[in-house]
Amino acid sequence: MKINKFVEDLKAKSAAELNEELVAAKKELFNLRFQNATNQLDNTSRIKEVRKNIARIQTVITEKANA
Repeated sequence: MKINKFVEDLKAKSAAELNEELVAAKKELFNLRFQNATNQLDNTSRIKEVRKNIARIQTVITEKANA
């Protein structure tokens, strides 16, 4: 249910907003990887979650481009 809401929110956004969201998610992933490398990351499952969110954002961007 939570994932469906996230995807619906993404589909409602414009291409520029999606690109901003993608950049923010990639920065977050970089920071999580950095924290993981320095053993400061408590919740390692967050890396997987952010990677999937990046894929979801890219999928919505592709769908909008093809439409």
